Amino acid sequence: MSGKPHLKDMTLEEMEAYFAEMGKERYRARQVMKWLYQRGAQSFDVMTDLSKEFRDKLKEMVEIRDPEIVKTSTSIDGTKKVLFQLEDGHKVESVLIPGKNHWTACLSTQVGCAMGCLFCFTGTIGLKRNLRASEIVGQLIRLRFETPEGASVKNVVLMGMGEPLANYENTLKAIKNFTSDYGMGFSTRKITVSTCGIAPKIVQLGHDIRVNLAVSLNAPDNERRSTLMPINRLYPIEALLQACRDYPMPGRRMLTFEYVLLGDFNDTIQDAKKLARLLRGIRCKVNLIAFNEFPGSRFKSPSPEAIRNFQQVLLDAGYTTIVRTSRGKDICAACGQLSGQ
Repeated sequence: MSGKPHLKDMTLEEMEAYFAEMGKERYRARQVMKWLYQRGAQSFDVMTDLSKEFRDKLKEMVEIRDPEIVKTSTSIDGTKKVLFQLEDGHKVESVLIPGKNHWTACLSTQVGCAMGCLFCFTGTIGLKRNLRASEIVGQLIRLRFETPEGASVKNVVLMGMGEPLANYENTLKAIKNFTSDYGMGFSTRKITVSTCGIAPKIVQLGHDIRVNLAVSLNAPDNERRSTLMPINRLYPIEALLQACRDYPMPGRRMLTFEYVLLGDFNDTIQDAKKLARLLRGIRCKVNLIAFNEFPGSRFKSPSPEAIRNFQQVLLDAGYTTIVRTSRGKDICAACGQLSGQ
């Protein structure tokens, strides 16, 4: 590790200020951003619209290294799990999920996770460290320019390893570079942040940038949610739902609640009725996710009948409710199965 700053840890405004301090024109930042994000440049030498003197100066002062792809695993359903190695030797995983005429990239924001949710394998390894903004956005750059599917990635979800809002500043910078006209050019409509429920950061995110929000709920009462998700002891359901009501979801978009169905724990018709009452008045949809079992887990998958009954209660209550098909289970790429191994 060189100790030099990474250019992709900077937003456009920060890069403009950095170049100005070097005595260079601020517009040079826009040129460099396009090379980094839109052409996938891994060397300053290819940036031929910059003077050789400036390129040599940049080589001395900054880095542009991205995480390296070390392994790709392909599921029988077409899902691809990509293992990245970071500069310090740590590893994280991203997932490419096939859709109709497009792919979705599921990216990691931390090495491991400190949240300790009992249904998530990532949480069993603990938190090693936060990813820098350059390491978050670098996953997508490598996927875009080094995989056959990359050019067809239309959606980005921060749902991989880690809790995005526990690594707030780096997550926000990465999103700004995803959505900048001089960065990767994604619409905020195509970016989704998933959170276990850090209530104050939900409100802050809504003020800083308005992307899609997916909140992991998983129980209709505090007692069971606290058992599943330690974060609930700090921000119980009442505080979490108030933050969700305060989140300024733009236009006609709906907030998403994710609910992992655990067999004989939170999957009854009574639980579904409680959930429907709890979400009353919030413009939202519900994604139901059948628990993906992993070695050592204390929970089991729900029955198909329990899933159907739970969904029907919510549909009858007027909620758009989707049973999400778990993709990539055979390669441990499904929700809650990533471990950076």
